Amino acid sequence: MVKTPVVKEGYIYIALLGLITVIAGLTLGLYWAIIPGILTAFVTFFFRNPKRDVPLDNNLIVSPADGKVMGVSEVYDDLFLNEQSLKVTIFLSVFDVHVNRSPINGEIKFQQYTCGRFKPAYKEAAACENERHAIGLENSRMRVLVTQIAGILARRIVSWVTLGSVLQQGERYGLIKFGSCTELIVPTTVDILVKKGDRVKGGITVIGRLKEQ
Repeated sequence: MVKTPVVKEGYIYIALLGLITVIAGLTLGLYWAIIPGILTAFVTFFFRNPKRDVPLDNNLIVSPADGKVMGVSEVYDDLFLNEQSLKVTIFLSVFDVHVNRSPINGEIKFQQYTCGRFKPAYKEAAACENERHAIGLENSRMRVLVTQIAGILARRIVSWVTLGSVLQQGERYGLIKFGSCTELIVPTTVDILVKKGDRVKGGITVIGRLKEQ
């Protein structure tokens, strides 16, 4: 979807902080421009949008986000899959890439945005109470549900897709601003290849593989 090195949602923050840096440097001196300069560099870094070499394979499910796996559990999903499923929870720190990617090739058959509170994204209650955006993807082989969950610093979830959009595996479809969590729910016909504590990269790390039938 968005292929620029920095996503456009970051432009306003970068421009504003850059302007403050220049004004501070010209009016107060270079010393006073250091802090806003560092903030400008960090915000540019935060909104980065790196190119990824996605391992395209219909048997694989790639990570929808960069971050740390906080848990792998069995759940009953009554939102989209409507069956006993497996859930992988990924926590994104402010240092991780916050662009989310499609874990499989598929069409968006379900989409739901929910307003909510802003609890720390690493807490279990965040998945139920925080602002979140879920999409259900379906292809001829499986269905998966991906949920973007806002964190204590995040104040907006951005989506670049709509119901009926067809995504390629690893394609960028949205982001969460300033700290968040992403949940991936897959059917039990998938072998999960990551565990709690693992570091994953969106569009690159293989989260799971379809079991041989």
